[in-house]
Amino acid sequence: MTTLSPPGEEEVKVRRKTEELRKMEDIEELTSTGHKALQEGRLEDALRCFKDALKTATQLQDSRVLRACSFNLGAAYVEAGQPNKGLDLLRQAQPGPKADRLPDLQFNLGLAHNALGQSWEAAAFFLQAAQLYRSQGDGRSEGDACMELSHCYSRTQDWSLAVQGFLRAAESYKMAAMLDSAATALKEAGSHMIQSDEFSQDDISAVLTECLSLTDSIGDQRILGELYLSVGVSYCRLRCFQEAVQCFQLALGPAAQCPPLLASVLHNLGAALNSVGQFSPAVGYHRLAAGLYGSLGCRGDQARCFTNLAFACSQLGDEEEAAESFILALQGFRDTEDHLAQVQVCESLAECYLKQSKQQKAVQLYKKALSTLSHCQDSGGVQDRLVERLTAVLKMSVGLQRPVRPRPLRPHPQSSPVGQNVRKGDITHGPGTAANQQSDEQSGEGSGELWLDRGNSHFDSDTSLVQQEEATPTSSRDVREATPLLTRWRSRFCLLM
Repeated sequence: MTTLSPPGEEEVKVRRKTEELRKMEDIEELTSTGHKALQEGRLEDALRCFKDALKTATQLQDSRVLRACSFNLGAAYVEAGQPNKGLDLLRQAQPGPKADRLPDLQFNLGLAHNALGQSWEAAAFFLQAAQLYRSQGDGRSEGDACMELSHCYSRTQDWSLAVQGFLRAAESYKMAAMLDSAATALKEAGSHMIQSDEFSQDDISAVLTECLSLTDSIGDQRILGELYLSVGVSYCRLRCFQEAVQCFQLALGPAAQCPPLLASVLHNLGAALNSVGQFSPAVGYHRLAAGLYGSLGCRGDQARCFTNLAFACSQLGDEEEAAESFILALQGFRDTEDHLAQVQVCESLAECYLKQSKQQKAVQLYKKALSTLSHCQDSGGVQDRLVERLTAVLKMSVGLQRPVRPRPLRPHPQSSPVGQNVRKGDITHGPGTAANQQSDEQSGEGSGELWLDRGNSHFDSDTSLVQQEEATPTSSRDVREATPLLTRWRSRFCLLM
């Protein structure tokens, strides 16, 4: 009877090598599947694949593969909104001084800290990543890092540093022949320059002009529409309303297939036309914007359009249409529980009724405004004005005073927007003032309301009564619908490190 001898040493080595190759193939397959899941927006599937890949990698004696798998899983956790877990794994991917020389790792560490709200820490990693990408001649990645860096500075309100980052990103993108991305970076630079007092109107106009010169390179119509909209808003902030009107008109075509974006364009175009005194064409845009906002369920924005429409109608002498528009605006602000806006509309509607000699209705509106004002903070100045106006109308009603002269429909200084991004005197009086600028007396402008936030970017002219806190301009995500998941994730991934 023969006995089986144990496998020879060579056979053991062959089997071990075969097993290692099989595990490597499994890791590569899992990594590839994880990348595909990320591209399709299936984050849970991606996490499962990268976890399995890391688990398998721990069975190999290959630190390079283990680091790559830790890197990918960490990046996936950041994309999935779990930055704490991501940060731990990213640190494991390359411990020690060598980590400072890996640009993709620095970039992902920046994203993780950014997701944790640690803007200063994130900025340091993005800056390091940008320097490393530059040393490698990778203009595209350098531009991406500079964009993220600038958003960090924007959140900390370091406007000048943010501008420098955006301008550097534009140059990097141009070196990489990515002119569409360069245009977006210039758009952001111009918007942020307005936040700072370190740039003249000529400086800002030059950046906006350069941005517009690159629009032919933008193939995505929605991105093109957003760019025209943002540049138009910047021109409004510079009080260059004719240039703003041109930008908003150019945005109409590209925005046509994106209702939320189109609504903002129509809203801004109508408001800008109000500001240059072209009330007849403005009326049509106000109505279109209000209708579109209504179909989208955006009651607050719809109400703002109605206030702009009311102003235009009043300027055209149609006080009844103006009153009807104010009533619609008031209902919209009640639906959204915007108490300050309700106060302002009540006051303006009262003034509208005074023009029609409807004193009793005006009295009711002033009383309603005072009642609603109790829900608002810091309302002392507004309350004094309302009491004064109500008293005057009541005296007029009993014949103790001459008829009250209605106040012009323009914003109240006491209720100017918190954090309003209106440039200081260097815009109105400094060098480079646009030839078509008009004084407030010439164009009937008030202080003007400027509103640009992540959800809706639009300029509300002096005719808009709604004053609300303004968010810092951020990235090109303003007004966009959800970006296709195929291109939305930002973290860097690798097949093998």
